[in-house]
Amino acid sequence: MTDIEIAHSVKLENITKIADKLNLTDNLELYGNYKAKIDYENVKSNKKGKLILVTATSPTPFGEGKTTVSIGLLDALCHEGYNAIASLREPSLGPVFGIKGGATGGGHSQVIPMEDINLNFTGDFHAITAANNLICAAVDNHIFQGNKFNIDENNIVFNRCLDVNDRALKDITINSKNYHRQEKFDITAASEIMAILCLAKDMDDLKDKLDNILVGFTKDNKPIFVKDFNITGSLLVLLKDAIKPNLVQTLEHNPVIIHGGPFANIAHGCSSIIATKTALSLSDYCITEAGFGSDLGALKFYDIKCRLNNLCPDVTVLVTTIKALKYNGNDDIKEGISNLEAHINIMKNITKNLIVCLNKYDNDTDEDIAFVKDYVNKLKVKFAISTAYKDGGVGAIPLAKEVIAMANKKSKYEELYSLDLPLQEKVSRIVKDIFKANKINYSESALKMIEMLEKNNLDHKPICIAKTQYSISDNKDVLGYPKDYEVTVKNIKVYNGAGFITIYLGSIITMPGLPKEPNYEKIHLVDGEIIGLS
Repeated sequence: MTDIEIAHSVKLENITKIADKLNLTDNLELYGNYKAKIDYENVKSNKKGKLILVTATSPTPFGEGKTTVSIGLLDALCHEGYNAIASLREPSLGPVFGIKGGATGGGHSQVIPMEDINLNFTGDFHAITAANNLICAAVDNHIFQGNKFNIDENNIVFNRCLDVNDRALKDITINSKNYHRQEKFDITAASEIMAILCLAKDMDDLKDKLDNILVGFTKDNKPIFVKDFNITGSLLVLLKDAIKPNLVQTLEHNPVIIHGGPFANIAHGCSSIIATKTALSLSDYCITEAGFGSDLGALKFYDIKCRLNNLCPDVTVLVTTIKALKYNGNDDIKEGISNLEAHINIMKNITKNLIVCLNKYDNDTDEDIAFVKDYVNKLKVKFAISTAYKDGGVGAIPLAKEVIAMANKKSKYEELYSLDLPLQEKVSRIVKDIFKANKINYSESALKMIEMLEKNNLDHKPICIAKTQYSISDNKDVLGYPKDYEVTVKNIKVYNGAGFITIYLGSIITMPGLPKEPNYEKIHLVDGEIIGLS
């Protein structure tokens, strides 16, 4: 059976029954029978759950199954008698209709209704798109109407967005009566509004973060912010519902909060702080995940989300597969295992509470599994196997037992650097000390931006490394565990409202194109039922 066929084979419970398990019924805003928004500000609970982060080794074309393992772990913890909730990201329409597909798990470890979640859901992405583009319209309108702020139309740093992969929008020309300028669209997941929504603590904090978005510079290099345009009230109106987290369920009818979905390249790549804190306040365990591999998602989860919100995961689960390890070694697992070692070493810079989880496939051999287990044990890291894709929550019980045991051990996170360090020293701490590069080059435009940020006192923020997800290095073709290589910082962008600075190693695509055979060709509506969605 396909994922969508498995999803359709399960009878959904009314979302109010899922909410009853959490004593949430009085704090729901229903979106039909099977999904709802949570009135998070009025949630009253004395629980203080354990936070479990799920990350992975370097992504491959096969997918490593982070979401599948996260959902399986949730169901397994509920099997073991605990009150558990998963806090996951919302899928983007770009990958759904492009090449990657949706993001609701797979097999017998899924979140449902999967077609609703993967498509329009509760409209959060559309609200973010509208808010983003209203800012862009306001900036261009201001210039058209006389440009009182003396904005340099060639130094606008806030872009339009759309939640569809469309390479034609990577580079466009805006023609106005008084001027023309180059512009580009980002996919909505790469919008700073998305990052802000996911880092805002409440509506007041959302307002402050929106106010402080840097939209560009004047012709004498002074920063211009959203608050200068008297537009924040309208942005809050557009986002007043989107800020509320969404409640859905697993195939086994356990609660999942899905909210937000920032790009894991140029942003921090995890669900909202509101969703995570709400889940923690309602559960014994909150399972969440961070995008791509540990070098991007997990590191940023700790260094940005945790740093800015006084959080610390009690356990981090590092997911890998035999397929991924062989891929990293040109079909030789003994070569490819180095990629697992690289990610273990990255995580050891951050936490001691680490479990490696092998997401098992039916065709994995006992010999390969034993090799990976022995390798992990020699590195003094706990090891577990999950078969949640095939067996649902029961298949993740061995992992759940390891998580329960480890979560009782004290977890501590020491910040990787001081926010007051110069930008280049922060970059060196991540790229040299953790990613094992031996030289960092800077483009002229990157050095100019560093100077501008320091001059305007905008540099005292965490950094967010943007690079390929396929390699620890900045070269997607260098697999395994690269060491002693050079990287080039090509660009730097401050997400002033969100509160971090993105360091671009190489050219990062923020508006993907569509493949030759896109997923949208497989998706159809037959007798009112969606087919072909994955």
